[in-house]
Order: sequence, then structure tokens, then C-alpha cells
Amino acid sequence: MPKIVDHEERRREVLSAASTVIVRDGIDAATSRAIAKEAGLSNGVLGHYFTDKDEILLSALRHSHQRIRARITRRVEGLTGLAALREVLLDNLPLDAERDQETRLEISFWSRSLAVERLAAVQRAEAAELRAAVRQLLEQARTAGEIRTDDDLGVVAERLLALVDGLSLRSLLYPDQLGRAELERILITTLEAL
Repeated sequence: MPKIVDHEERRREVLSAASTVIVRDGIDAATSRAIAKEAGLSNGVLGHYFTDKDEILLSALRHSHQRIRARITRRVEGLTGLAALREVLLDNLPLDAERDQETRLEISFWSRSLAVERLAAVQRAEAAELRAAVRQLLEQARTAGEIRTDDDLGVVAERLLALVDGLSLRSLLYPDQLGRAELERILITTLEAL
């Protein structure tokens, strides 16, 4: 009797394995062979689910973004303006083990995205979505009188996202200098200054 395989579950296993290899060993080490080995599969099996390594990497990135988006949606349920903005930005910092791994994965893709247009296109689209959400929450906060800045809110959104990216990168590179409490304090202080 032939073995019944849940193809979606197998794809998720491969994506999880790809993420593990990228975070643990770096994106350059995430070869099809290494991903297959991590997933406990033969290299040939990957071809049944993905056309090439870049499709695996692209799918792993999208899968991570979907999980993050779902978590943020739950966190901001019932919140608007500054309270929602605080949650969105804090969720994008590596403040716990799960977000630390997500941040490592995301940052690992940055250099590869500079060389692979398909990955860059996904990064740009996801960044545009986050930027629009931050801009909308800033507008809600301004309308509600929660912030007083007269600066262009698109520029404020870019500054906040650049701060999150910079803090995230620095905290991974220099964990002894920039701990989780300090990350949170810097972000909250920046929001309060608005």
C-alpha cells in the first residue's frame, strides 16, 4: 500500500528546515542538500515541492512573514493609534527567542536579496506593507492627539523602521552591549518623543 504524504505538511517541514539552516549556519550554507538533510529527506525529494534553492529560500521568507503578520494581528486586536504602533514596532525587535530567530532569518536575507531580484521583490513588498501600516497608525495617533509631531508621517515611519532595523542588527551583533531591556527602552523613548 502506498504511503500517504501530506504535501503541505512536507512543504512546511522543508521551510522549517531551511529556516533552521539559515539561522544556524548562514544563508550561504543553506544548500538544497543541507536543507534536505535537516528535514530528514533525500535531496531528490525537494524537487517534488520546489523548483530550486531560491524558491525554497523565497518560500521560507514568505512563511516567516506570514507567521509574523498573524502574530502582530493578534497583538494589536482592539488597539489603535499609538498603542497599536508600539506593539507593531516592539514585535519587530528581537525581544525573545522566537523573534530573535525571525530577526536572524530576516537579516540573513538582506545580502542575498541584493543579488537575487526575486528575493528583493519580496523584501520590498513586505517592507512597503509594514511601512504603510506604520504610517496609518501614526496618522491615527496624530488624529487622536497622541502624538504632536508636525513632520511628514511617511518620513517618521521611515525613521521608526530604520531604528527598528538598526537596533535589531546591533542587538544581534553586540548582545552584551544592547540587551532586550535597552532595546525596548530606546524604542519607547523614541515613541514618547513624538
